Amino acid sequence: MALKRGLATNLSTVGGFTMLSRLLGFARDVIFATYFGAGFGMDAFLVAFKIPNFGRRLFAEGAFSQAFVPVLSEYRARQDKQEVRALIAQTEGALGLALMLLVGLGVLAAPLFVWVFAPGFHTDPAKFGLTANLLRLTFAYLLFVSLLALAAGVLNTYGRFGTPAFAPVLLNVAFIVSAWIVAPHLNQPVYALAGAVLVAGALQLLLQLPSLYRLGLLVWPRLRWHDPGVRRVFRLMLPVAFGASVTQVNLLVDTLIASFLAGGSVSWLYYSDRLMEFPLGVFAVALGTVILPGLARYHARGQLRDYSALLERALRLTLFAMPAAAAGLAALSGPIVATLFGYDRFTPYDVMMTRASLVAYALGLTAFSLIKVFAPAYFARQDTRTPVRAGIVAVAVNLVLNVALVVPWALRGGPAPHAGLALATSIAAGVNALLLWRGLRRRSIYHPRPGWGPFAVRVSLATVVMGLGLWLAAGSMQHWIAWSAWERIGHLVLLIVGGVLGYLFTLGLLGGRPRHFGLNRHEPV
Repeated sequence: MALKRGLATNLSTVGGFTMLSRLLGFARDVIFATYFGAGFGMDAFLVAFKIPNFGRRLFAEGAFSQAFVPVLSEYRARQDKQEVRALIAQTEGALGLALMLLVGLGVLAAPLFVWVFAPGFHTDPAKFGLTANLLRLTFAYLLFVSLLALAAGVLNTYGRFGTPAFAPVLLNVAFIVSAWIVAPHLNQPVYALAGAVLVAGALQLLLQLPSLYRLGLLVWPRLRWHDPGVRRVFRLMLPVAFGASVTQVNLLVDTLIASFLAGGSVSWLYYSDRLMEFPLGVFAVALGTVILPGLARYHARGQLRDYSALLERALRLTLFAMPAAAAGLAALSGPIVATLFGYDRFTPYDVMMTRASLVAYALGLTAFSLIKVFAPAYFARQDTRTPVRAGIVAVAVNLVLNVALVVPWALRGGPAPHAGLALATSIAAGVNALLLWRGLRRRSIYHPRPGWGPFAVRVSLATVVMGLGLWLAAGSMQHWIAWSAWERIGHLVLLIVGGVLGYLFTLGLLGGRPRHFGLNRHEPV
């Protein structure tokens, strides 16, 4: 059965499709940077897309998925298939109705949403009006992508990870086609990007239907608010929305404050966040997606030793990959930004500003990744209180640090105050991860196996060696700015390949083997 596939196998499936999506996303962002730059129209679109995208991460991928999958896994373990089908149909009906009301509100109150999420735009009526008009087009994306999350939750619970993981590819394809082909024919080109969001959402949902049909789980929505299963899902959603999506809350606060900073600050944070999201999405988000159904299944069956063992493997995989990815991202931040975005309207100044916030985000990459592993450990047990408490503390830390770091910095006219926003978010993620870890240990949910000391020494030394080597090999940014696109790409590929090989070689010299890092391919999820 699909659920018996190895953790590494399922992770490679989800991570592989996610990597394809991210690569297309980089192609998309290169086109964005080339044709739209970091100015008026792009700032407006990014806010108009960020609002429903925030809702997607908060309600769809965050709250709904984390609340629905454990309940569905319990039904699958303890009820017959008709009960499972009824739960899906009734949840679909309730979710669909709530989302249609929310989308209608979003379209009618678009200016209010813009004022709340980007109040700095209010001083520029043209930018404010454009953002509101774009938001009216993009808001319906939330409906499609939330129903997509329901379909993906069903498929993931039954071990079908490929089709949901492929869905984001369609969004990036729609963006590329719209920016490249449609936008040049419009008086206001960014409207093509808003239309692409709407079309892609519908296509992503339609893609899931054949797989649901083959499982016998393609059902018509039914509205029964008082069904016990539906009530449990929605009762879990509100606290999970905060606990699972605290990072997104902090990023949204960054955008709000950035709207008051120098023009281009929203775009600089966007591009650096996109680069940070590449390893996070390809690895950490994919890993969290893969382990949640397994953790929920083990909890429902009372298999606590298997539950802890799966969490152990996920944690070792994360700490094997993500500190090295963070070091590489920081060391090569300038070359990466210059290679991907530094053309035409994206000036050398934009490159340096984006580089500053990328380094700050890279410092928190490991913490962001650990949250993606620790949070499912609570949600699989239908424990929402602990992630919420940790999330409240993290948001408070982020707000305090934004005031302490960014406001004085900006008032004194310091360089790149937007990087302070990214740094505050990274520190807050570290606090969040630490609190989640402490909760797992205090409740004896997770029991570490022997060998963590040698593991930590090997990974730390190999990461330092790789990071220093890449920083020295990268050289001066003047060369990267002066080189052609193909020269930049060639040098960057050589550095990345050399860094990966150097990291693995150093681990081997220190006695590291695949089994030490959770890489036993055929051990079941």
